[in-house]
Amino acid sequence: MYDYEDEDDDLFGDAPTAAAKAQIDFRAELNDDQYAAVTAPDGPAIVLAGAGSGKTRTLTYRVAYLLTQGALPEEILLLTFTNKASREMLDRVEHLTGVASHQFLGGTFHHVGGQVLRSFGDVVGLPRNYTILDDSDSDALLGEIIRESDPDFLKKKDNPKPKVLKNLISFARNVMRPVEEAARARYPSNRDVAEQIAFFAEEYRETKLRRGLTDYDDLLELWLKVLESNDEAATYYQNRFRHILVDEYQDVNVLQASIVDKIAANHQIMAVGDDAQCIYTWRGADLDQILDFPKRHPETTIYKIETNYRSSPQILELANDILESRSIDRSYTKILKPSRPNENLPVFVPAMDAYQQADYVLNRIDRLIDSGARYSDIAILYRAHFHAMDIQMELSRRGTPFVITSGIRFFEQAHVKDLVSQLRFIVNPKDLPAFHRFACLLPKIGEKTASKILNLAETISSKNNIPMVEALATEAVSKKIPADAEEDWDALVETLQAVDEAARTSPPVKVVDLAVNGWYADFIRYTYDNWAHREEDLESLIEFASRYDNLSEMLAELILLSSESGNRVTRSEESCLRLSTIHQAKGLEFPYVFIIGLADGLFPIKRAIDGEGDLEEERRLFYVAATRAEKELFMIFPMLSNQKGTPVRMQLSRFIRELPDTHYEVEKPAPSYRSQGNYGRGNQGYGGKPKYGGGWARRRS
Repeated sequence: MYDYEDEDDDLFGDAPTAAAKAQIDFRAELNDDQYAAVTAPDGPAIVLAGAGSGKTRTLTYRVAYLLTQGALPEEILLLTFTNKASREMLDRVEHLTGVASHQFLGGTFHHVGGQVLRSFGDVVGLPRNYTILDDSDSDALLGEIIRESDPDFLKKKDNPKPKVLKNLISFARNVMRPVEEAARARYPSNRDVAEQIAFFAEEYRETKLRRGLTDYDDLLELWLKVLESNDEAATYYQNRFRHILVDEYQDVNVLQASIVDKIAANHQIMAVGDDAQCIYTWRGADLDQILDFPKRHPETTIYKIETNYRSSPQILELANDILESRSIDRSYTKILKPSRPNENLPVFVPAMDAYQQADYVLNRIDRLIDSGARYSDIAILYRAHFHAMDIQMELSRRGTPFVITSGIRFFEQAHVKDLVSQLRFIVNPKDLPAFHRFACLLPKIGEKTASKILNLAETISSKNNIPMVEALATEAVSKKIPADAEEDWDALVETLQAVDEAARTSPPVKVVDLAVNGWYADFIRYTYDNWAHREEDLESLIEFASRYDNLSEMLAELILLSSESGNRVTRSEESCLRLSTIHQAKGLEFPYVFIIGLADGLFPIKRAIDGEGDLEEERRLFYVAATRAEKELFMIFPMLSNQKGTPVRMQLSRFIRELPDTHYEVEKPAPSYRSQGNYGRGNQGYGGKPKYGGGWARRRS
């Protein structure tokens, strides 16, 4: 818990300086598109700023231009999605004009909402000295409320944990849907749980107000409530801000858009964004807000900034064609225009499998390094974290320095280590740290209790000459399990018994499959809001296990790889290769970009193909990935996937199939020794050589 006033400078403090100190030649310093947007007359406007088109420069010069036209700093509101973006823009304004950045009200929606509530929070029953709960504090408070309201709720295995509930409630609030409606959509077969969640949400809301607390969502919800319930506050902000600038407008949710529309009642708003880069709808971003902006703000003028300063003409031609297949009524038209010199065509690589994909990428990187590139010039992008598992392993083997944008390498993720700890225990029942890792996941079981349970099981095992997993299932051990953990314990032990039995007679792929789809599968579903992504990671462990004949050998290799990769990224000053999901790479740029896993079911993901996700958003994600590249772009398609030990032919990503093959050239990778059955002992490989179809026979010179 912390006090918001201690975190940020007072943005209302000093009197504004009179005018821009320096004369700025806007016409000379901006291109035609930027100049038109920067010098736009008052009134509602959308600025569609394409990837790499100088969006930040446009916003910065817009603020500077308004100052030269007589606007005062306190009349300008700048809303961004990160404090870093706001500081960067306002610092640039200060450099351009001499007007101190602290004289503006600018920052994230949450930051500005916090400032508003300091002045008008009492309107909605919030004291001005309110404090803000961070994520862990708000999770704890919700858990406290749940236990007080229904002591048995969290003891039931099928009920979600407080953090999952908090995220569900947060999503409902940001998209402005009733919590019960959102809960029914998430848990359609359990109507009672949906009603309980709605009750907990209301108790949570009332408790915060009563204690003078807010969470992050309150800073937006209560801000809107102030504007809607108090004419004085609404009129004050509508009259105060003659100019409202919103950055990354394609990412606003319904709640944020409603706040902006309320303040911009006089249509004094410029929304800057790019509908083609809307890739966060899964967390509440609402594409309709930018598409329907002209309906909510009549006489909107649309400005397009289309000159790209990042990518080669060849990459831009491909990127423009990615958007050609979009639904016309769900997008604005925009064509990126090049400013850089010609480079090579993007390269498409049909690889045999994930092994050959990894070999190709790393060998190609070696050639780039030999040609003078630095590791930091290169990024490997992927749709989901587990798609890069083979590349991470090969990087570790080769000693190549790399960093992962998420900050956590595949084998070091909590859910992967949780699952692996169960396998370690099966191989070595005396592995106390492994037992602690998974046993302490259960309610009311800490390390002390876990040690007592294991010691008792060891005694029973030795005395009766039975395996440890059987000892764990005895009545004597069960009596030592805390009541809150009994249901989970029974499911856990049942899984351990099945895994132990399989380990005696079956290959590792079968053993890992049982572990992945046992007790832990249910545990993550009710513990983590992003359980689906974690489930995908764990499923990829089954494929990893298919490369080995021996479970002990597999675990030894896995632990060594984790240790080696950890040692390679500790020196932040070292030039490192970048591995990143595409979502986390948005806003970044690299001379050389590799996009891996371009197969239907991987990219686009299977959920989107099956109708459970947004296929159009997947296409926009591919566009974002392609436009990260400055000089060269490589797109790799693994033709075979090893699913639970069985090779399955993959279909080329529809996003590549949609592109004219004149926009890229095909490069066949060199044969991979691992694809021939030599990767890990006992791996039999896939055998055979796939036939290349379409235009794949063309080789790059």
